[in-house]
Amino acid sequence: MDTSGKRRNKRWPVALKREIVEATLLPGASVSVVARQYDVNANQVFAWRRRYLEAAQASAPAESLPGLVPVTIAPELECQKSAALAPPQSDIIEIEVGGDCRVRVGSDFDARALKRVLDVLSRAEGVGKKSR
Repeated sequence: MDTSGKRRNKRWPVALKREIVEATLLPGASVSVVARQYDVNANQVFAWRRRYLEAAQASAPAESLPGLVPVTIAPELECQKSAALAPPQSDIIEIEVGGDCRVRVGSDFDARALKRVLDVLSRAEGVGKKSR
């Protein structure tokens, strides 16, 4: 305010506005803290920031902006899916723990690790082991 009691708008140089806005864009920066450091109202800094970011976005090349990518979902044949995911049946052992968990292991799986997994599952479920 000036001596007549009327509020005067302060003029800020463009370079100083840019410096203040860029200080708010640093990782971990707080707009209110930066505004206090420069003795500026935080709402004013938010307005400058909004204009700065809008101008930066408008001048950015279109290919650098994130966009949507078309996606097509096609049904996968069940036999192709299971053949791709599972090794040949002769190498697999399937163990059902309770009604909720199934563990499939191949012939190269470590027996001690399998025992630990089954012990944990059986304690968590409170059920016994059943092999198929």
